[in-house]
Amino acid sequence: MAIKMHVNGVEHQLDIDENTPLLWVLRDHLALNGTKFGCGRGLCGACTVQIDGTPTRSCLTTVAAASGRQISTIESLVEQQPDLVEAWVEENVAQCGYCQSGQLMSAAALLATNAAPSDEDIDSAMAGNICRCGTYGRIRKAIHRTAEGRQ
Repeated sequence: MAIKMHVNGVEHQLDIDENTPLLWVLRDHLALNGTKFGCGRGLCGACTVQIDGTPTRSCLTTVAAASGRQISTIESLVEQQPDLVEAWVEENVAQCGYCQSGQLMSAAALLATNAAPSDEDIDSAMAGNICRCGTYGRIRKAIHRTAEGRQ
């Protein structure tokens, strides 16, 4: 079945089963490998992308559900929000780095809707993203740093 997708500002038309998880379409068909496979059950957040600005687990979302909507992946974040990526580096957030694409996509969505998030706002927005290395304090600092720099 032909599916139209708008990914990182580019329209794609793919002949693919409509029940294919978005994660595998991004990685296997569009070569956008920044979005990671973690648990496959939507629990860890490693596969988080934004669909119409909302953090979404791509391992649970079918391409049919994403068809015709605006999908943003970690690959577009450097251009869209370089200050957030820079704050991530400056705060030395990443350790192993595996969860970071999902963390950044959730953080970007938070900052798009809340210019000055509190610790509680950050904790709530980031609750669905697990970091096995435990860099939650650094993640919070990077989000605060980005928010402060934008004001």
